[in-house]
Amino acid sequence: MKLENIKYWVIDVDGTMTDAGIYYDENGNEIKKFSTKDGAGFFAAHHQGMKIMVLTGRESRAVTRRMEEMQIEYVCQNIKNKRQHLQQFIEQNGIHKDEIAYIGDDLNDYSAMLLTGFKACPADANEEIRCIADYISGVKGGHGAVRDCIEYVLRERGEWEDTIMKVYGINRAEINISQNSCNEYKQDM
Repeated sequence: MKLENIKYWVIDVDGTMTDAGIYYDENGNEIKKFSTKDGAGFFAAHHQGMKIMVLTGRESRAVTRRMEEMQIEYVCQNIKNKRQHLQQFIEQNGIHKDEIAYIGDDLNDYSAMLLTGFKACPADANEEIRCIADYISGVKGGHGAVRDCIEYVLRERGEWEDTIMKVYGINRAEINISQNSCNEYKQDM
């Protein structure tokens, strides 16, 4: 699979963007914790012209709010059959398998992931998902795994540095100074 072909990211929520916990406040409202680190991945993917679909089996106002903040193009909640939903999306939009990357963590993602050209998962994904993954993040779900997976693809494509320079206003000299300082620090340890 050529990572250069990826134009869409399909991303699960519970266990991928969150720690898989479901929390309720005293009024019964569902609360979710999202990692702000994943936002950097979303911004970078968008900068490269990639579109993002959030595909989750649950429905939550917290998901709606966070995905609006991240300007996610496709927010698909309460989807009980992710494979069927994704297959329909692919057919309706004339998308090729190699144009889609999927980040998921558990069995309800498995069959939908098989429809995509690139599969990634958090470090704490279940065994079946890790077995089909092209990339296993070293980061757990809810702690920046989404950003790590997107960063991996953009680094492999040679686009990460230019992307973060443009998205965050960092210039190449600052990156080189920072990397040199980091390397010196590591050598001193």
